[in-house]
Amino acid sequence: MRVIDDTPVRTAIRAAIDNGLEEAVHAVAYHKGKMVLSVWDGLADPANGTPATAETLYNVYSVTKAVAATALHIQAEKGYVDYDAPIADYWPEFAQNGKASATVRHALTHRAGVPLMPEGVTPERMCDSDWMANAIAAMEPLAPPGEKTLYQSMTFGWIIGEIVKRTDPKRRDLNVFVQEEIAAPLGLTDLWIGIPDAVADRVAVMSNRNENDPPPPEATLYARSMPHAVDLVPRVFGRPDVQRACIAGVGGIFNARDEARFWAMLAGGGELDGVRLLSADRVVNFSNVRDNGDEPDPVMFGMPIPISVGGYWLGGHRVSSPRAIWHPGAGGSLGWADPEQNLAVAICHNRMFNARDPKDDPILPISKAIVTALGLDWKS
Repeated sequence: MRVIDDTPVRTAIRAAIDNGLEEAVHAVAYHKGKMVLSVWDGLADPANGTPATAETLYNVYSVTKAVAATALHIQAEKGYVDYDAPIADYWPEFAQNGKASATVRHALTHRAGVPLMPEGVTPERMCDSDWMANAIAAMEPLAPPGEKTLYQSMTFGWIIGEIVKRTDPKRRDLNVFVQEEIAAPLGLTDLWIGIPDAVADRVAVMSNRNENDPPPPEATLYARSMPHAVDLVPRVFGRPDVQRACIAGVGGIFNARDEARFWAMLAGGGELDGVRLLSADRVVNFSNVRDNGDEPDPVMFGMPIPISVGGYWLGGHRVSSPRAIWHPGAGGSLGWADPEQNLAVAICHNRMFNARDPKDDPILPISKAIVTALGLDWKS
């Protein structure tokens, strides 16, 4: 790792902690395929005074979607998946109740029409991949597939995971597929979608800075896409059974070092350290915006979500370039790949927040400090 003056990053992290906005933060950056920065600070378990270390694991919520999408792209790379084929070609049960025309690309870009969690979902049922897949397959779409953006806050993982499983000759669940097809080739030991018991004591304890905010009205699509019983909060995602389950859209528990290495593969055009998972042409295409990229999303209170054709988020004020592919996670987690600068960044933390304005986002100064420390450009 080349010598970088990481003082701006350390200062930004410490300021966020001292101001009560964060408890533990780990920021890692790769540039041109090499790790150039790894800075951590704070308490992984404030109640016990346990300090964060380089090995601490963090709930990353929807950052997991980027890994799930990449698993699907690997299947496409191998010729097992056609993006424009109906999902039902691979998963016949999905055709029920008006979803026969939904394509793999619709699912990948949040246009399959099934953003809501099934009625009666509980944490226990959410941990049962078969129950979830069957329940989602039986749902009616809120809109004809392909008609509009309806952000699949949680359902994304089960839809993509089932497509990967059904097209995999070994019929592996997504958590196993990720370990064998992404983690092992890249040398990642802590990119989990369902942790083993052996690493449980390294998972940072979460807190929620917005826990006393009034909840969204239950009738809204936002609330129905993330029902109270299984909401993306420590009460649910700190449970041992949930942390060990394959919840492929929001259940990832990563170490920042390994997450950054995952993004470095994408920043490097699908290759890292001589290991190629995806073709360069395929990865270049990921930095193209999906059709209707500015369309308001009613699930997210009418906010446009800039989804790329690859299923990642694209550009915006939180990342270093308009062509950077990235994914946020509930509560502020973040990872991105900037192909123009061959830069990859992962920022993990354990004090969740809901920033309503960029100036209230404690992660943004850390992100900008990373780019400054590396002498690169913040182009967003």
